[in-house]
Amino acid sequence: MTHDAVRLDSVTRRYGAVTALDAVSLALPAGSFTAVMGPSGSGKSTLLQCAAGLDRPDSGSVTVGGTELTGLSERRLTLLRRERVGFVFQAFNLLPALTAEQNVALPLRLAGRRVPRARVRQALEQVGLAGRARHRPGELSGGQQQRVALARALVTRPAVLFGDEPTGALDTRTGREVLGLLRGMADREGQTVVMVTHDPVAAAYADRVVFLVDGRISAELTGADAGTVAARMARLEATPC
Repeated sequence: MTHDAVRLDSVTRRYGAVTALDAVSLALPAGSFTAVMGPSGSGKSTLLQCAAGLDRPDSGSVTVGGTELTGLSERRLTLLRRERVGFVFQAFNLLPALTAEQNVALPLRLAGRRVPRARVRQALEQVGLAGRARHRPGELSGGQQQRVALARALVTRPAVLFGDEPTGALDTRTGREVLGLLRGMADREGQTVVMVTHDPVAAAYADRVVFLVDGRISAELTGADAGTVAARMARLEATPC
């Protein structure tokens, strides 16, 4: 029995004269791994921000974990993001003075919640860093820092994990390790993952690839390999506006 972790219905978002999203409807089933691709300026980041409750659409509705976001106050929206949404970005955004476990615990502390040490250690264990809890970011490799950022996103046990180019700052081998972790979280733990990427190899780790062009969903691929994804992107980029 599958339900939608995130649902967008006819979502439109404008910035002045620019329509970043144009009546986009998209359902993201719980436990799925979805990649979002498209040419520069196609609306990928806006889609991610609206789906995660970081930006409000001008029209349409967004539902996360069964809660419709449109009518929520800023306070309730902030609480929902803290409790149900995790974020991983290209920049790791770790605090250099804090240890790995302190960085992971930060979302709980900022929410004024008790920080169970066992939960923090479990999050680090999920990403293969149980032995690095006392290390500071400067003592960790880039891939290890991204794993800490991933553990930080998971410590609140979010309904959905959003990634904006999460492997963009990593070398190829380390990036593949992080993508393997994301794939495993969807497969073994039922974690819903939504990732914006420009990399066809990264997108091939997902169950489904959604392509945006000029703020609209142009195409989808399911279970595609990197070559198929790359070929579809090349066709989209070659199509005149």
